[in-house]
Amino acid sequence: MDFYRNWFLASRPWSLTMTAVSIATGFIYAATPGDINWFWFLLTLLAGTFVHLASNLLNDYFDVKNGIDTAFVSTARYRPHPLVEGNVTPQKVFWASIALYSLAAVIGIALVLLRGVVLLWIGLAGMLLAMTYTAPPLRYKYKGLGELGVLIIWGPLMIGGSFFIQTASLNESVIILSVPLGLLVALVLYINNVRDIINDRDKKISTLAIFLTSDFAIHFYTFLIILAFVWVIVISIFGPLTLFSLLVLLSLPLAINLIKKMYRQVPDNADAETARLVTLFGVLLLISMLMSHYYG
Repeated sequence: MDFYRNWFLASRPWSLTMTAVSIATGFIYAATPGDINWFWFLLTLLAGTFVHLASNLLNDYFDVKNGIDTAFVSTARYRPHPLVEGNVTPQKVFWASIALYSLAAVIGIALVLLRGVVLLWIGLAGMLLAMTYTAPPLRYKYKGLGELGVLIIWGPLMIGGSFFIQTASLNESVIILSVPLGLLVALVLYINNVRDIINDRDKKISTLAIFLTSDFAIHFYTFLIILAFVWVIVISIFGPLTLFSLLVLLSLPLAINLIKKMYRQVPDNADAETARLVTLFGVLLLISMLMSHYYG
């Protein structure tokens, strides 16, 4: 039982809702549920899940290897961290991540054969960004570029890629649509880095939060949440979404409460609380697109 518990905790499967929402957004924007190819959807969801789980493991592996994550960091205080606690070995975590990436690659190749070579470049870009987040040669999380990478993966690549799998085409509207979700997912990383400013500075790594300084960091967090909501309002009025998508404003009270909490003190579980906003926002966006399909 401890074996399964440790690997469950190490892979952080509760974060998968963000991947599911992004992939579903691409498919539902492309077609009504009655027109969706559910075989392609399930393959895409499975590949995205494997990449996300693999990335969680690989990023933790390099964070621990580089001395960034220890028993004293906030992440290890608010949730179990099996790798830090020694309940799973670094070697097993590394090879488990490689196995999951390999499974995702096999599915990705099948999807490329089914849907077209454009998907190959989307998939390669996503895999490169996912694998080099904390791993060499890029290690871009440690250079203040982590949020940008996450925005690109969960925004244009994941949503645009899902749209392409359904339609075998891409257009600028799906890229525009992908931005607010990508921004909010990036905020999960960003607020995690805001919480860890002191630890990260001591470990001689750079993050966007460190560049902005703690005094301005929460202002920027607030700005990006507002930008995500304003973006949806604008594209609901002027397209490509419809007025049904103003439904996402129902998540605004949660966003306001979250901002107030962050101004008082950034909690240890700030990333998890931000992820709840992302999930609610994303689910409401999905519902609104369904309403547009059926009643628009």
